[in-house]
Amino acid sequence: MSCNLLIVDDSPILRAAIKKVVKLAGLEEDRIFEAGNGKEALELMSTIWVDMVLLDLNMPVMNGEEFAQELRKQPELEDVAVVVVSTESNEDRLNRMRELGVIEVLHKPFEPEDLRKIIVNNLGVKL
Repeated sequence: MSCNLLIVDDSPILRAAIKKVVKLAGLEEDRIFEAGNGKEALELMSTIWVDMVLLDLNMPVMNGEEFAQELRKQPELEDVAVVVVSTESNEDRLNRMRELGVIEVLHKPFEPEDLRKIIVNNLGVKL
């Protein structure tokens, strides 16, 4: 079994870095998608199935918290696994994200093995 993963971050450089780490963790490149903000992510998710979202919090247009709120309003997307990948340290904000169903918070920078464990443990896939 494989999975589709969506990286949502406003920085193309950080998306590329996270994509590289995801590939090092064992996910095939054609299973990795990208969006520059929450609005782009929701638009993309209307056309492809995504198993897990790696979500930055601080983005223009639609930030990570707004994205998570919108995601949970859509019955067909409410069960998508969301992992916050951010430098955010505000515990109140991170707790709000957990209340919105975020399954993990992964602080930047992180090791490929940390991400691999999250994917394997939460999606049941083998990488």
